[in-house]
Order: sequence, then C-alpha cells, then structure tokens
Amino acid sequence: MHVTLVSMPWAIFNRPSIQLGCLKGFLSSRPERITVRACHPYLRVAEAMGSDTYHAISESNWAGEALYSGLLFPDHAEEAEKLFRREMAGRSCPDFAELTAVLEQEMSRWLDEQDLHGTDLLGFSVCFSQLLASLYAAQAVKGRYPDLAIVFGGSTCTAELGRSLLQAFSGIDFIVTGEGEQPLYELTRFLAGRGPFPAHSVLGWEDEDTATAETDATVRASEIRDLNTLPYPDFDDYFRELQEISLPFIPVLPLEFSRGCWWNRCAFCNLNLQWHRYRFKNHARMLAELVHMLQRHQCLDFTFTDNALPLREAERFFLDMVAFARDIHFFAEIRALKRLGTWQTFRNGGLRSVQVGIEALSDSLLTRMNKGVSVMENVAAMKFAQAAGMDLDGNLILEFPGSTEEEVRETLAVLAMVLPYRPLKAAGFFLGHGSPVCCRPGDYGISATFHHPANRRLFPAEILGQLDLLIKSYRGDRGLQARRWQPVRRQLRAWQEFHRGRKDPSLPPLSYRDGGDFLIIRQEVPAGPVLHHRLRGLSRKIYLACEEPVSKKKLLHLFNRVKEEQLNDFLAGLRNKRLLFTDDTSCLALAVRQR
Repeated sequence: MHVTLVSMPWAIFNRPSIQLGCLKGFLSSRPERITVRACHPYLRVAEAMGSDTYHAISESNWAGEALYSGLLFPDHAEEAEKLFRREMAGRSCPDFAELTAVLEQEMSRWLDEQDLHGTDLLGFSVCFSQLLASLYAAQAVKGRYPDLAIVFGGSTCTAELGRSLLQAFSGIDFIVTGEGEQPLYELTRFLAGRGPFPAHSVLGWEDEDTATAETDATVRASEIRDLNTLPYPDFDDYFRELQEISLPFIPVLPLEFSRGCWWNRCAFCNLNLQWHRYRFKNHARMLAELVHMLQRHQCLDFTFTDNALPLREAERFFLDMVAFARDIHFFAEIRALKRLGTWQTFRNGGLRSVQVGIEALSDSLLTRMNKGVSVMENVAAMKFAQAAGMDLDGNLILEFPGSTEEEVRETLAVLAMVLPYRPLKAAGFFLGHGSPVCCRPGDYGISATFHHPANRRLFPAEILGQLDLLIKSYRGDRGLQARRWQPVRRQLRAWQEFHRGRKDPSLPPLSYRDGGDFLIIRQEVPAGPVLHHRLRGLSRKIYLACEEPVSKKKLLHLFNRVKEEQLNDFLAGLRNKRLLFTDDTSCLALAVRQR
C-alpha cells in the first residue's frame, strides 16, 4: 500500500502537522508494507504570499476559508470576498483576487510536482480552517486522478459533518470519524483486500447502512488504549520540504502528552468530539519522545497539542526536565493550577507560556458554564503565572446566553483587580455543534439554531443545505447580550492600553520587596504616578500569609490575637487599594515578589 497524507492551509506554518506525523509513524510501523508520505502544502503557500500575510489570515476563523471558497465555488466568490474583507478589516493584506490567484497557482504547482499514480489512498487531515482548502484540493486531485480513493479525517470530521460531506461532495470516498490511527490502518487493509470494511469508525458513500451504524461504543473500541505504545511521530517529510523553501525560521515541534480532556464538562466546548475518553502518556515516555525529537531535528521550542495536560504526569515530566538541563521552551494549554509551587515547577522545567481556560470572572457564570473553577482560582492562576515568570494567555467569553447584569458588574469589578496581569482576550460566544449548550439549547434560553451567517457566505445555498457544520448561529438573547457586555469590551481595551503604555515592562505592575519585618509594595496605576505602600510587622505577616488563596477563618486562626473586626477592616483597606482580592470566604494577595 502507498498512502499520501496531506495537511492544507491554514495549519500553522512554522510547525509540522502532529496529525500527519502520528499517522505516518503508526502506519509505517505496521507489519504490512505500507509506504507513507506526508505533504505540507501550507509551507509553499506561506512562502508564496509571505509569512506575515499567511499568519494574519491563519489567525482568523473565516478569512482563509473564504479564500478557498472563492476558488471552490467561483459563482459564489463575491459573497466569500465580502466575508474576507470583513475579517481582515484594519489589517495590511493583499486583496482577495491577488490571494486567490496565489492559492490557485500553488495548488496547480503542487499537483504538478506530485506523482500520485502509485498512490492507493490520499488522506486529508481536516482541522480548524482547513475544510474549504481540503475540499478544493480534493476536487483538483480528482480532476487528474479520478480513480484515486480520497479519505477525510481530523477534528472537524465529526460523524454528522462527515455524513453530510459524503452527501454533498462526490469526490470524497471515505470519512474517518474519531481517532485516526487504527481506522486508517484498517481502511488500508480493506482497500488491499486483506480485511473487512471498518464500519465502526469509517464512513463510506457506497454503504449507507454502515454509515449509520456507528455508536460511541464502537468508536471507542477503535481508540488506542495505551498511548505509551504508539510509535514516535514522524516529521521527516516536513523537514525535507522545509529545505526546499526559503522561509527563515527554526520550527516549533508539536508534542502530544494526552488525548481528550480530563474535565470535558464545559458547557460551551466542542473540542473533544473526536475523543471518547481521556488518555495520556507517562512522564518517562514523554521525556523519551522529547529526547528523540531533540536529537533528530535539533529544535529547542515545543508546543503541547493537548486540550489539558495530565497534571501528575506533567509535573513529573517538568521535574525530569529540570534534571535534563537543556534550554528548551514549551507552550501548553492547561487548566488553572491551584498551587504556586506547581507553577514554579512547570516554569523551571521549561514551560514559558500557557493558555488557561479562564473564560469568565463571575462565579455564577462559571457555574453555568460548568467550568469547575472559581473566580478566586482564575485570579490566582493569573497571579501565579506572573510570579513564576510565565506568559499566560486566556480568553474571556462575552455574551454567553443568559448572562445577567449582575454577572457583568462582577466581571467589571474583577477586571479592575487583575489590571497588573497579562490582559485577557475578548472572545464572543459562538455555538459549537455537539457542545452541551447546543445539545440542550432550551436550558440556555436558545429558541432556535441554524447555519452561521459566515457559512452562508462560504457555501452556495444548495450545498449548505446538505451540510451539518461545527459552528452554528442561534436565536435567543443575542442582541441583549451584545449591548450588555459592551462595558466589558471597553475595559478589556483599556487593560491592553495600560500594558502597552508601561514605561518599564521588565518590572511587574504590582510587586513587593521583603525587608524582613516590613514590605514595600510598588503599584502602577493608569494615568497616575507609581504608588508605594509599606506594610510593617503583623501587617506584613498577614499579607504574606495571603500569597495563595487562604480563608479568612484560617487567617483568624493563624493570627489569633487579631479580632475579626480588625482583620476585616485591614483586608477591606487592602482590597480598596487593589492590593488584595477577596470573595465571600477567602483572600489572595495580588502583588508578586520582585525578582
């Protein structure tokens, strides 16, 4: 068997595709002779249009899809261009026609360079913003190789979308739903006449009965139980292609510690539709995989692709990294870590930047989102990241259905307290297919769901009517929520302006220095002089006792000579100066130690 795997724009160009690397590593290790080649056309596209332009387009949910829509549906291109212009407004970027001409030329050149006559199966990995590009490429391939079997898979190919793609696009022969390694291997065996059709996890247009027989149990059976048994991902083809272009960068390599999410309960989330359980590698295997990548490709920057790192194994891994003593930098998505010591361990092991699912700064809103964290824990995560010397990026979901005026007021109050920390980004709520909100819309005040307006720009009506896409729109309280959350949007912009205008970014905006029996706290405020506060004796001790969230009850126990009324007055004074964050029961000192 000869298999060619493809990852189209708008994959991040400075890293190889983890999906292609894992699939190639797995298929190549099977007993049968399966020859696998991984192709990354996005590298040539980034070179042709310029890395800055490519990066700007890839940051948009819709702009890149609009460009390929214009090529795939020429009669509908005017609508796609309107979407592209809206998404790229205010950014320096070539116009729609110029960019589509580049994409068309690069697709033609890529096909000219391929010899697919000996290929038995062509697979497209379809993740975020890759659907239209993959559909366009599949159509172009079928035009030259009409008998070549084409399979789509990836996080975008849920069962519902997969079935609708098979109905709407005759050029797709198979859809892999869920995890890809075992189903793709079984599909190659089927095509070679060595096994049955893998109906539990592969949809095929020729067999409608098998396409509707899928259940969670059968898909779960196709998942790799022990990720430690997987071969290492194979990125050799990416580095071979990289040598043929002139983009001046050293790649960031992806690492996969786990699959799925150990929490997997957030009401808005549909990121784990392809996984049916949470699995992870142990720390020893993860270190061995890292060493292999380091030695083979000589890169020092890595990004974990996990939705949430496995906490215990990750802590052991980063402790291993301290002993490994290499200048390696990591990025990861994590849930809010509750202890400062854990943040410091991760940072000492090389974790330099993280994305944390903050999402909300109102306890009632976090409860309705089913985040499993409190505002206090979110604020502590922002502080701990700064204290550990780590960059924290996070989103604040605005306009969540059913949000109240009180929740907006609470959000605004907390935003004023977290001014010293790295600003969060505004993320307007969108309705994701398969999320709890989408599955139970009535619980969130949603009266109807329908196609997202952007998808109406991307697909002709006759095609869109057949598709079941991942991002939807809805009828409910959208207009009310848009007005209600405007003050939060303004405050987020002011937060960003404050940090952009700081004179000395090397110093934290709110920090303290310890003099043994006194503290000096340095505080930057918007449009004002730097303030200094001195805490002496017992006041110093109480403030340091609030380094991590601590209950007021415990403070009274630790400092039993202080009366409750005195303690409350002292804490209220610190809170009014925005040196301390409090909720109904607990306190957290906001200043980080100056180092």
